Amino acid sequence: MRLLSVCLLSLISTASAASIEQALNRMYNFDFAGADREMDRYIAEKPADPLGLTFRAASLLFRELDRLAILEGEFFTQDKRLIDKKKLSPDNAVKDRFMAAIEQSKAIARNRLASAPNDSNALFALCLDAGLITDYMSLIEKRHLGSLTYAKESHSHAVKLLKLDPSFTDAYLTTGMTEYMLGSVPFFVKWFVRFEEAEGNKNLAIERLNSVVARGKYLGPFAKMLLAIIDVREKRPLNAESRLIELSRDFPENPLFKKEIEKLRPKLR
Repeated sequence: MRLLSVCLLSLISTASAASIEQALNRMYNFDFAGADREMDRYIAEKPADPLGLTFRAASLLFRELDRLAILEGEFFTQDKRLIDKKKLSPDNAVKDRFMAAIEQSKAIARNRLASAPNDSNALFALCLDAGLITDYMSLIEKRHLGSLTYAKESHSHAVKLLKLDPSFTDAYLTTGMTEYMLGSVPFFVKWFVRFEEAEGNKNLAIERLNSVVARGKYLGPFAKMLLAIIDVREKRPLNAESRLIELSRDFPENPLFKKEIEKLRPKLR
């Protein structure tokens, strides 16, 4: 009987620990309601872990980016659309929920760091929280310059986390994207916008994103999406198609991947 109880407790613990991954699976499948349910369960079970609230915010952001058609390939591969200052029409209720989740996550993470300065989950939560605000401000509110403060904050948390724990592979998504962003802007902009321990090396960016695809616990699929976008921007449509086919296979409920594959077909001829 005791052995059965131990086994049941082990199964319950495993299910709980896996619920962030399950929530992200639902999010990548664009089942945002399902992602919310999984995240609610995780937050109820582990209220002291800031990552539950962080990924709730991520799901809310994905939902809004999808509604505004920002996740479509052209948005990221056509610079005019990226820098266009024409304001979109955000859902204020979603924004309120998004910001509330971010603020709650930050409060929990800072509380944990006050007693354990090297808490990896807390540092990672702060890294992602700042990155999510960066994306919301830049992509939805078109506040590109204002978002840089949060981009630097996110990068700084990632650098600190990787110094403490180089095996925390998911943090390389942030430093990888910083490298690609800096490598894609003119020299004078790069000189003006400085990030800690970043060179603007596109090859290093791709190497880091590939490491997240291979070994990341949470962000592997997102890193693969970013690599597909980079492939299109760098005129490598075959590589982009290959990544999108893999994503479509892994997340068959997501219609966006199939749609983007069809858009690539003319470029493969």
